[in-house]
Amino acid sequence: MKFSFKIQQYQTDAVNAVVDVFKGQVRPAQDTSYFFDPGRLVPVKTQKAKNTNAYNLFQQELDEQEAKQDIILGYANAPIKLDKAQLLENIKHIQGNNNITPSKELIEGQGKCSLDIEMETGTGKTYVYIKTMFELNKQYGWNKFIIIVPSVAIREGVKKSLQTMEEHFMSQYGKKARYFIYDSKNLTKIDDFAKSNEINVMIINNQAFAKSLNEEKNKEGRGGDKGALIIYSERDEFGSRKPIDVIAKTNPILILDEPQKLNGPATQKAMKRFNPLFSVNYSATHKDKHNMVYVLDALDAYNQKLVKKIEVKGLEMKNLKGIDSYLYCEEIETSPIKPPRVRLEFEVQQTNSIKRVRKLLSEQDSLYALSNGMKQYEGYVINNIDPRGKGTVTFTNGEVLHCADVVGDVTELYKRRLQIRETLLSHFEKEKELYAQGIKTLSLFFIDKVENYRKYNEDGTQELGEYGKIFEEEYMRIFDSKSTELFKDDPYVQYLNRVAADVHDVHTGYFSIDKKGHSVDSKCERGKDTSNDESAYDLIMRNKEALLSFDNPVRFIFSHSALREGWDNPNIFQICTLKASNSDVNKRQEVGRGMRLCVNQQGERMDLLTCGEAMVHKINQLTVVTSESYADFVGSLQDDMKAALYKRPTHASIDYFADRTVKVDGKQYKIEREQAGTIMLYLGVNGYADYDGKITEKYKADKEAKDFAPLPPQLEELAPAIHKLIQGIFDEEVLKMMVADAKETKVKANPLNANFDKAEFQALWNRINHK
Repeated sequence: MKFSFKIQQYQTDAVNAVVDVFKGQVRPAQDTSYFFDPGRLVPVKTQKAKNTNAYNLFQQELDEQEAKQDIILGYANAPIKLDKAQLLENIKHIQGNNNITPSKELIEGQGKCSLDIEMETGTGKTYVYIKTMFELNKQYGWNKFIIIVPSVAIREGVKKSLQTMEEHFMSQYGKKARYFIYDSKNLTKIDDFAKSNEINVMIINNQAFAKSLNEEKNKEGRGGDKGALIIYSERDEFGSRKPIDVIAKTNPILILDEPQKLNGPATQKAMKRFNPLFSVNYSATHKDKHNMVYVLDALDAYNQKLVKKIEVKGLEMKNLKGIDSYLYCEEIETSPIKPPRVRLEFEVQQTNSIKRVRKLLSEQDSLYALSNGMKQYEGYVINNIDPRGKGTVTFTNGEVLHCADVVGDVTELYKRRLQIRETLLSHFEKEKELYAQGIKTLSLFFIDKVENYRKYNEDGTQELGEYGKIFEEEYMRIFDSKSTELFKDDPYVQYLNRVAADVHDVHTGYFSIDKKGHSVDSKCERGKDTSNDESAYDLIMRNKEALLSFDNPVRFIFSHSALREGWDNPNIFQICTLKASNSDVNKRQEVGRGMRLCVNQQGERMDLLTCGEAMVHKINQLTVVTSESYADFVGSLQDDMKAALYKRPTHASIDYFADRTVKVDGKQYKIEREQAGTIMLYLGVNGYADYDGKITEKYKADKEAKDFAPLPPQLEELAPAIHKLIQGIFDEEVLKMMVADAKETKVKANPLNANFDKAEFQALWNRINHK
């Protein structure tokens, strides 16, 4: 399978936001900056060729010099001709178009300016900055780029993206980018980077140069690891030059992926040695602020349906007064022809032991009787089963259980079993629906220890760990119920029986590999929560597209929690964290691996353009199965989201609207203070804002209905821009829409049939409907 890429407006806007900063910069016509032997600091020589023949003669002369004198030639990015005032004016213009507070000054940072692009996880920031490089080359001739990343995970992901998107950009720009990962053992790539006049991209993680800078300081006093200083040291095999000097002579443009993880003083100082032309920072959560030129935050991404909607299955531990034994409320089943029933797991006294069983029960069923007289279940007779909301079961003794509530003696291992079971139930339910639409469903389990999934005997043979065994037991129980002969004509059942009948084939693990070829725990560097292990990421990235095919039986992936940063397969629909909850872990990071919109068997992304507005979030729902309660997990997740949305104003005011530059039909307008006052009056008179400037439910309802009260005539022309500003005000209620409770009852469609229109039914209905 190959991914299919579309040109989407929001990504084009992000590209243009960077390119337009340099409006007025003239692309040189066949004039190329050459530099000679940068290790010996020979001055730059520039040739402005007036015609092709002169250019070819000059190139031939240089080639002869290089052959005779062993002189290294290279191409550098042409310098920025715009002054600071022009750059700042361009930036303000772009900020006005993108509803961003105008910058007061130009922030240089790395190079002549440092630009910020904010894009929510899963919206394609890697695609955006790769396209930005092609567009900067097209508009201004710049062709030297360095992508700096904070980890091996992101580095390998960037390389995979460049490979995957190669044909897509070839069809747009008629050329390919030459890309490579910096490797201190292969310095010839640096020469190739410098000497080529094509688009050249070096990918490097900061440990490869920032750590070296620190050790270079240490070496001055106490010696040090020479291997770690390769990028800064003169190398015999590199013509007695320093690699950093060769790179610096090219005046590269720096692309910083996740800059908030690159803001340490050593890294910032080391980046200056690249002698960058300018830098662009791409992240969902910027910390150090530069000149922001584009923003697509979590709220924008959700409202524009660019990421999956999140639903959470949380396990809630409860202590009921009258029970000290085990009881688990799994689900409530509804039927158009039967009363609701509840599936409970409880303990049953057998001849010589106690066994846990799962049964589908109805009202008036007694747990005491069904457990063969276990005293702790006395009084537990089902009085009412209510499928509404999260679903509740009420017993005659007054005790109440919700779906996913678990009571009594629950070990840590059994809690993991319940999580695995819930993940499988969600997987099978979603898989059947999506299979009919040509979409493969994947589920991802994060674990803390590899031995819990896979372990090795003394002779090196491999066997399943506890989680692996539990997975296979629970999988087969559900699979047997789904693949029954009763439904053998169902295409989904045929698919299950064809590729998923052998439980050993449906799951696999991606872990770090040791020298013996054994899977081992991934280790994190100090101060980091993700691993830099190349062996595991190589496996993950290599199999990314293969996992999306129905012909591949693997549908469940186990991975070490330290590897979560590298996992972003678009068809992850369930994420289960089989580890103790850690309140310090950013919940957005936990769910981020599954936020991308899914793709079908043709590699087409199931977005607004493919499946329409009504279906995007119906198809794209990510279920997170957590050992925390729903309320605890969602509370932490929403806190993380609110922290990321701190820039958004929380209420309307004259100051918010005044002096804003907005764009309507390609024209720019400035909102004067008097006009800002008129907007506030409009909001108040129409009940769109309360006394404190909070946007009301009436405004939200009119927005949904696309039926706003008309603005005053003098503002009518600006209506689209004004409403965009109003909708940019942060409303915490939206967060509740972004994250749903997976246990909430989903009402299935039950359309009226032809009997409804019959005269006999209408006569009956008219007599009884008032009741």
